[in-house]
Amino acid sequence: MLQQALYLLEHTYGYSAFRGQQQHIIESALAGEDVLVLMPTGGGKSLCYQIPALIRPGLGIIVSPLIALMQDQVSTLTQLGIKAAFLNSTLSADERRTVAYDLRQGNIDLLYIAPERLLQPGTLQWLQQFQISLIAIDEAHCVSQWGHDFRADYLQLNQLREAFPGVPRIALTATATPRTQEEIVQRLELNAPKQFVSSFDRPNIRYSVQAKQDGRKQLIKFLATQRGNSGIIYCLSRKKVEATSEWLQSRGLNALPYHAGLPTELRAHHLTRFLREEEIIMVATIAFGMGIDKPDVRFVAHLDLPKSMEAYYQETGRAGRDGEPAEAWMVYGLNDVMHLSQMVDRSEAHEIFKRNEKAKLEALLGWCEETSCRRRSLLAYFGEQHETDCGNCDTCLTPPKTWDATEPARKLLSCIYRTGQRFGAGHVIDVLRGKMNERMKDLGHNHLSVFNIGAQLSEQKWRSIVRQLLVKGFIHSDADQYGAISLMERSRPLLRGEIQLFLREDIDSKPENMRKTKTSRYNEVSDNDRELWQALRACRKTLADEFGIAPYMVFHDATLMEMMEYRPETADQLLGISGVGESKLEKFGDAFLEVLREHAE
Repeated sequence: MLQQALYLLEHTYGYSAFRGQQQHIIESALAGEDVLVLMPTGGGKSLCYQIPALIRPGLGIIVSPLIALMQDQVSTLTQLGIKAAFLNSTLSADERRTVAYDLRQGNIDLLYIAPERLLQPGTLQWLQQFQISLIAIDEAHCVSQWGHDFRADYLQLNQLREAFPGVPRIALTATATPRTQEEIVQRLELNAPKQFVSSFDRPNIRYSVQAKQDGRKQLIKFLATQRGNSGIIYCLSRKKVEATSEWLQSRGLNALPYHAGLPTELRAHHLTRFLREEEIIMVATIAFGMGIDKPDVRFVAHLDLPKSMEAYYQETGRAGRDGEPAEAWMVYGLNDVMHLSQMVDRSEAHEIFKRNEKAKLEALLGWCEETSCRRRSLLAYFGEQHETDCGNCDTCLTPPKTWDATEPARKLLSCIYRTGQRFGAGHVIDVLRGKMNERMKDLGHNHLSVFNIGAQLSEQKWRSIVRQLLVKGFIHSDADQYGAISLMERSRPLLRGEIQLFLREDIDSKPENMRKTKTSRYNEVSDNDRELWQALRACRKTLADEFGIAPYMVFHDATLMEMMEYRPETADQLLGISGVGESKLEKFGDAFLEVLREHAE
């Protein structure tokens, strides 16, 4: 069976060898074993279930909660000559009947299906009439009630064990802590699964976090380093998504909004443009991104804090799927910290769940204030220990400065106490800086001993201190009291002068050496090759438009680079290029060979 797998890999997918643990995962699935796979985005998870499902007799079922990914995968598989289809809410009644007919005729090898549709009694009974080769459960972390992306439908997927006895099940995810891994195995009732945990490290992604001072100004400076690149900008609210995209458009950038409140047709149009056009920036809520298989997203930017480390890792994982250098950039500030904390406090969830969510948020906030290697800390959160610094994150490239904030912090804590622990950060800072207004007079806070004792520090500096004390657990923001700040038990020794406190020095702007980032090799094409490079890309775009697919579904940039480097002259030589399989050779080969002949030296 391994020979069959290697044959499929080379002749259908166009690759000469498996990567990482792919071969061992495929061998386990071919042997009929249940498997748990943890592999980072872009690591090649789909091959791990597609190949064994195609080799084993019967129909392969792939469970996915992501409509966009289903459609993308089926389009990609169709270009490879693989018979695939999907069943989800986007299909009309006639389209569903067509899929059912094709299944009965044996014209489908891989069926993508949403969990809520699969679990309908009629659907399960209907699928039991077919021989099933393998069941893949993608985004398996959705089964975890303690995870960042829980889906209630996933809790019922343990029914698959009884509905399809003896059929191997393979659960796959890019994001799971050790606790979540255990929960996946238990809730899906996997049978003594082989577990394959690849490194969570995405070394091609550079992680950078800045304190938010003027988010838009900081964003436009960052985007100046990304000219000509496609990327995603995440915002927490729909309103901010629309305002940010409009503002970027006014600055001459191809920015499109995407959130669940937009009309379905408009969302689909924007997604199509993002997938098929170059230099598009998608400004989105987290409703966008999961399941997007676009390989050349060069940056992911966060204008607001995500809710957890898992969410951050998943969202930044959209960048650099092709293995080329990419950026994960984020700004966050005091308002983000307080807003997310209040969201957790105000939720109607069970107290245990709220405590878990608060712990996840605190872990993310602590990571944002990290002063050592950011990548090592991120990987440690997922249980992966690295002994050396990465050299490719902001804290490695520009080690942050710290300062002795003991006395300013004590002044802040005293001010919170003397104003009754009933006011938000803005008013407390006004007292410290001696800002006189009507409210100050009405409250009589201008007569307090702490009034004007912090005038030497700017408002921005004080907000930085408040933010870091919140993160470190010295103070608390109460959602029920409109963000009123109160003291925590941990503040006592600091107030008494028993401990010394060093805080991170916020950087006003991006250091000069941080601008000297690695660039994609596609931006370093020599002058001699540039005309051919543009011609190959133009050929790909023409074919993509003709077939109604995204350009990367024709060939990835890496494949075009190999064509430019080796200049194949025949179909057999072109077949030797990575990413060129027999189906794509038949569909697209002549057009690319013609371009190569026209530019022969």
